[in-house]
Amino acid sequence: MAGHIMTQAERMSLSGVARDLHTEFRGIFGQETIESLLLDSYDQLASTATVTTFLVIGAERFARQRLGALAHAEGTAKAKKPAVLFLCVHNAGRSQMALGWFNHLAADRAIAWSGGSEPVSGIHPGVLAAMAEVGIDISREFSKPWTDEFVLAADVVITMGCGDACPLLPGRHYEDWELDDPGGKTLDEIRLIRDEIRDRVANLVEKLTSG
Repeated sequence: MAGHIMTQAERMSLSGVARDLHTEFRGIFGQETIESLLLDSYDQLASTATVTTFLVIGAERFARQRLGALAHAEGTAKAKKPAVLFLCVHNAGRSQMALGWFNHLAADRAIAWSGGSEPVSGIHPGVLAAMAEVGIDISREFSKPWTDEFVLAADVVITMGCGDACPLLPGRHYEDWELDDPGGKTLDEIRLIRDEIRDRVANLVEKLTSG
């Protein structure tokens, strides 16, 4: 919930997470950088959370993604792969389906992240169901804002309805995909959106990995 105050238990848990992340990213980022980014990840998720039970887990996942993206952007990642950022408004539908399809189709040949200009507290249930129908489980994903780390790391930025709120940086390839928002749609309607996203993502993966 907005205005959620971190509890002592959460603070202690985050300290443990920071130690784990420091071990994972040893030699790449210092403890201060990791702690700062972890706390910022917690604050950003807490600002939109309606349920605070899993904030520490979400902050850990979000911080790990941001650190991985930052390492990729700075060239410290072990293998430099093509990177894509999928952006929509709430990071609860279109961008999550695109990320799910991308990870499924690209496997380990490329990397991708997703974010929203106005993230909400969870992924649309119909989106989870539609993706599960094709064997892609995105239930562990979560709505989150885009951050500078992801934009800096991406070679391609795909926008879906976020308009002027989407980031624009020189040197990136931008594409705007005009797709219906699955919010408020029936499952049959979401399936059509899902399949259109699959086709678009398949073409994108082919372009990025054919060389």
